[in-house]
Amino acid sequence: MKLHLVPARHGALWVRRGFASFFKRPLAFAALFAGVMFFGLIALLLPFVGEFVMLAVMPLVSLGFMLATRRVMLGNMPGPGVFVEPLKGTRDKRMALLQMGVIYAVATYLILLLSDVVDGGKFEALQNTIASGKGDASDIAALLSDGQLQFGLVLRFGLASLLSLPFWHAPALVHWGDQSIGKAFFFSTLACWRNLRAFGVYALAWGGVILAFGIIANVFAALMQSPQIIALATVPIGLLISTVFYTSLYFTFADCFAPDAVSEAEPG
Repeated sequence: MKLHLVPARHGALWVRRGFASFFKRPLAFAALFAGVMFFGLIALLLPFVGEFVMLAVMPLVSLGFMLATRRVMLGNMPGPGVFVEPLKGTRDKRMALLQMGVIYAVATYLILLLSDVVDGGKFEALQNTIASGKGDASDIAALLSDGQLQFGLVLRFGLASLLSLPFWHAPALVHWGDQSIGKAFFFSTLACWRNLRAFGVYALAWGGVILAFGIIANVFAALMQSPQIIALATVPIGLLISTVFYTSLYFTFADCFAPDAVSEAEPG
């Protein structure tokens, strides 16, 4: 597969195409995401290894959604089989994808461990305060103003962003490009770096989508004079955005490595 440079504006097109694809088969995509969440809940029930298993399957989840989006582009209905289809390939592909999952889980654990050491466990304290609902706005603000926590947050999200580069396209490069795991990591990182402006626009576009939904929810709550609407709307809106994000992943790959696949199958 040949790496292509794409214009920065394509970052916004990836988001638009993700929404267009989702609304072609909204129930199918919603069912796929619900299935992933259900699997995650079951995995978390496993003692000791539950979190590791959930992290390890994330490369397969992203590839599964790419396969689902491509099927929709071809006029077919995606099913849960998209998540296991990549494992039915050659032994080399199967081992590469499984190894990729293990590497991703281990790397994520190392990032979390390092970040916890740096912030002294203050991020966990912040999470517990928010989750318990016992802390008021001043307590949360005090925690957020802590310099050690702020540095830990920057480190946490910075390292997570760097980790996403080799894994962004790697599962697809193994599945469609027949690349080895090392080669897939290299070209995935190179593709993200050389198309950094497009991915920057992609990130900004998603930020705009989240902001727009937030504004709409607040305006609607104000008109209805019911602040509870915001809390009720947060979960379905979050699920919708997450599902469409995964739906859009195919276009980030197809545009960077096979632009013809995008133009031929572009939803509209």
